[in-house]
Amino acid sequence: MIYLDYSATTPVDDRVLDSYIKVTKDFPGNANSIHSLGTKSKELLINATNQIAEIFNCHPKELIFTSGASESNSSAIKGVAFKYASKGKHIITSKLEHKSVLETMGYLSSIGFEVDFVNILENGQIDLKHLENLIREDTILLSICAVNSEVGFKQPLKTIRQVINKKNPNVIFHSDLTQALGKTNFYLSDLDLASFSAHKIYAPKGIGLLYKRKDLNIDTLIYGTTENCPFRGGTPALPLIASFSKAIRLANDSLQTNIKKCEKHKNTLIKHLSKLNIKINSNELCVPQILNLSLLKIKSETFVHALERENIFISTTTACSSLEESVILNAISNGNKEISTTSIRISISHLTTSEEINEFIKKFEKVYSELLFK
Repeated sequence: MIYLDYSATTPVDDRVLDSYIKVTKDFPGNANSIHSLGTKSKELLINATNQIAEIFNCHPKELIFTSGASESNSSAIKGVAFKYASKGKHIITSKLEHKSVLETMGYLSSIGFEVDFVNILENGQIDLKHLENLIREDTILLSICAVNSEVGFKQPLKTIRQVINKKNPNVIFHSDLTQALGKTNFYLSDLDLASFSAHKIYAPKGIGLLYKRKDLNIDTLIYGTTENCPFRGGTPALPLIASFSKAIRLANDSLQTNIKKCEKHKNTLIKHLSKLNIKINSNELCVPQILNLSLLKIKSETFVHALERENIFISTTTACSSLEESVILNAISNGNKEISTTSIRISISHLTTSEEINEFIKKFEKVYSELLFK
């Protein structure tokens, strides 16, 4: 099997899984309980949170554990919208966002909020001049992902923050950092809110993070809060939190080495696949772990299933939108259906080997030729 869908989800690292199992066995107490087992669990919760805060260069109190990035995105956006509706109901986002962001925006639009979409340039970055023009006195929130999950476009978060500060410094800036974590550098100091998910960095599914600037108030996410969970009620998922903390440390420690491995693999893919009659949509502004291309003459779903028969696994758009036309490519190609309906995503990892890349190229060319002349 050749797995090249790491942006959808990743296998759990054995070291991370060991942490999960150990905490599950050795820390049975509820961190909210006042007895000794609860105290022991609370100490581990604090240690795990502190470790993440140190890596992210933020305060531990700024980290809220959630079930994943979709919850973090929804909670951040609705939390701001409902808290600051009296100051304005104007929100800005982009077509580059994950479905959890776009659908939350759709819901807010249905209940009276005004949502504007900033233009996307041909290089995949947002149009900063258009953004500046969109920001108004009643704008309360801007939500722009750091890395697009489908094509891999990176956004200049620091520059975006400068545009906000210039036009209306009261605008709250949220970014979905799900695809940035473990793939590229980022700085939470540029943001007010940020979303993360563990299963993208070789940790178990079911745990995520919402970074919330310490002095920023948002509506409570889930009622039933405690001292340990001041914005999201519930029992802390300690095994998941500890394993997520371990995965973040491992990702941070090997970030530059992993980036170089992926750059090498991506360059090999581009060198060989660009010889075919296809359009490569990812560019030099994209993270090295994601390569998106359009087959032009072959439907993406047909191609993905043909590769699957060769025991090779890639994806079309994102896992949450896999049967839909690519909104992103439709936006940057001026509605070119041939590009937006034939795109596939190849997402690689530091676990990917040169042998896998070479075999993938061989099978890709074989399947492409068979389907093109079928």
